[in-house]
Amino acid sequence: MFYEGLTADNSKSFWTAHKAVYQDAVQRPMEELVEQLAGEFGEPKIFRPYRDIRFSNDKTPYKTSIAAMIGSACYVQFSADGLAAGAGLWQMDPPRLGRYRAAVDEDITGTRLAAIVAALRKAGIEVQGPDRLKSAPRGYDTDHPRIDLPRLKGIAAWREWPPEPWLHTPAAADRVSALLRASADLRSWLGAHVGY
Repeated sequence: MFYEGLTADNSKSFWTAHKAVYQDAVQRPMEELVEQLAGEFGEPKIFRPYRDIRFSNDKTPYKTSIAAMIGSACYVQFSADGLAAGAGLWQMDPPRLGRYRAAVDEDITGTRLAAIVAALRKAGIEVQGPDRLKSAPRGYDTDHPRIDLPRLKGIAAWREWPPEPWLHTPAAADRVSALLRASADLRSWLGAHVGY
């Protein structure tokens, strides 16, 4: 697989020697996948393969995955680890985080989000964020009935699939679509109470 080689040798020489493989086995399948998803979930944007290394100690030039946003809240990614997809707000800026925590704190909207998260988890879908506070955020009691939710600084439904032969078939779009459809209530809640 292309990304296994790039992970082992993240260099311009490897990239140049294998660019045709990238275009045929990585970029084209991602373009086809997001094109299939666009009609239902929104305009796709595939991220560039180059890392921004200006302010990073890690100077490896290329990302070891290809990813795309679909609409304002859906995400899909290929890497050596397989296929992954998610929906929600992965990282909230301070204004969105404030609106999110206020909505979680309010009984009706907070209880609704807790029910949405519970239903997703019951369906085998992870619900997570990039950062989780170890203690309650300022203004929240540790015995808050939904304390796990305001500790998150982002929230998304997420699923990963390891590399298997079906990843190269229409089943990939079917599985991603099923995840994104299952996340509709979460996306709707976030759109209404936090904003994209």
